Amino acid sequence: MVFLDNFDTFAEPLVRYFLGIFFLMIGLQFSARSLGLYARMGFSFINYGRTASAGWWHRHIFNVFRALILAVVVVRVFADIDPWLGVFGFMYHGPVLVTGMVLLLLSFSLVNYLQAYMHEDWRSGVDPKQNRHLLTGGPYSRSRNPVFIAVMLGQLGFFLALPSVFSLVCLLAGVTVLMRQARVEEKALAELFGDAYEAYRRRVPRWL
Repeated sequence: MVFLDNFDTFAEPLVRYFLGIFFLMIGLQFSARSLGLYARMGFSFINYGRTASAGWWHRHIFNVFRALILAVVVVRVFADIDPWLGVFGFMYHGPVLVTGMVLLLLSFSLVNYLQAYMHEDWRSGVDPKQNRHLLTGGPYSRSRNPVFIAVMLGQLGFFLALPSVFSLVCLLAGVTVLMRQARVEEKALAELFGDAYEAYRRRVPRWL
């Protein structure tokens, strides 16, 4: 019991500061990479789709929650706003918080690996104007949406690193949006690649 109390005392501020720095760096990295790609290639790799389409709404919902999460984790470094977040006290202990931190780091690593694997074929959202290859090897031979799985892992990690009503709502909303967006993107790929994608879809599961 004493060890657990000591671990809680050590882990709580570690994870609190980690969340603030981690999500700030994620935002900077994604923005810098997107701007760099645009400057080099002359077109945006981030696609919202047609205004008011399903993909457009998914992107905007995701952006709202991403901004909320960033604001919350940064403010928590300087002020005690946990009562406003509905923190689950029975879960708010060092082992759970550190598990969440580890899952966030694992998610970050997987997303970066998968985006690097896609190389020039990487896009965020549906981009029907670009001629891309249909990726069916490597991680895409085991799942049609490995990036979304990695992002969901990070959403679970955030919930464990800050177990609360707020992070639970973020988790449920995030998973719902990603599952819906997967269907939107798969429909676009089916239209783009036709029979080749249909054969791939029959061979490889959507998730795992």
